[in-house]
Amino acid sequence: MNNRTRWFGIIGYPIRHSLSPLMHNAAFEALGLDYCYIPLTVEPPRVRSAVKALRWLQFRGFNVTIPHKQRIMAYLDRLTPEAKLIGAVNTVDIHQGRLIGHNTDGRGFLRSVMEVTGQTVTDKRVLLLGAGGAARAVAFQLILENVATMFISNRSSARAHGLARDLGRSPNRCFLSVLPWTEKALKKAVQETDIIINATSVGMNPSDPPLLASDVLKSRHIVCDLVYKPATTGLLRQAQAAGATVITGLGMLVHQGALSFEIWTGQRPPVDVMREAVGRAIMG
Repeated sequence: MNNRTRWFGIIGYPIRHSLSPLMHNAAFEALGLDYCYIPLTVEPPRVRSAVKALRWLQFRGFNVTIPHKQRIMAYLDRLTPEAKLIGAVNTVDIHQGRLIGHNTDGRGFLRSVMEVTGQTVTDKRVLLLGAGGAARAVAFQLILENVATMFISNRSSARAHGLARDLGRSPNRCFLSVLPWTEKALKKAVQETDIIINATSVGMNPSDPPLLASDVLKSRHIVCDLVYKPATTGLLRQAQAAGATVITGLGMLVHQGALSFEIWTGQRPPVDVMREAVGRAIMG
C-alpha cells in the first residue's frame, strides 16, 4: 500500500462474517491492481458519519450489508432505478465526489442461474420462500426479467403480502400469489412451478427442519438456495436426490460481488478467482 493505493470496503454491523474482503482483494491481486478492500464496523446510529468519512477519505467505492442497506439510501446523492425499485443498496460507487447507490443482489442471482442452466428466467414459474431483504432483491429482479408467475410464502404472512404489494407497483407484470406457510400449500405450488428459491435462513443449521416434503421435487425443477454456508443445504441435497438442477448460494455471492467490481473498476472481474477465494473460506 502507498499513496497511490485506491481504497474500497464494506460497512455493516456486525461485519466479521463478511467474505467480501477475501473475494475482492483476491480479484485485485489477480489483475495487478493497486487497490485494497477492508471491512468496516459501523453501528446503525453512525451510518451518516461513516458515509461522510468515506467520501472525505477518498474511497473509490464500498459495499453495504446488514443492517444498513435501506438506511444508507438517505445519505447518497443518487440511486440507480434498480436500487430505487428494490428499496435497498448494497453497492456504492464514489465518482467525482458523488455517491451513487446500486443494488447488484438480484442481478447476481440471475447470473448464477444463467451460469448453471444456460437459461433465462423469462416466462418461468417461481416459488419464492422468504420475504426479507435477499428475497426482495431477487423478487424485483425476477419481475424485471418477466417471469410468468411468482408464488411467495413466508412464515410472517404480513411480510409476504407487503412484498407482493410492492412488486405489484413494478412497471412489469406477472401473476403474483401469496401462499400460507403450510406443507399442503407449498407442495401444490411446487407442482406448478419451474424454479424454487429459498431466501430464508433455513438450512444454515444442519438441524433445521426440511422446507419441503421429501417427495415433492422432480428432475424438471431448478432449485436455488441463497444460503451459502454450508455449501450444500438440506434443500439442495433433497433436490440432488430428485435429480433436479441445483444452484448454491455461492453463485449469487460471487456474482453480486463481481458486478460491484465491474461498477468500480470498469474491468471484467476474474470470477473464477473470486469464487475460489470464498469457496476456500466456506469449506474451511
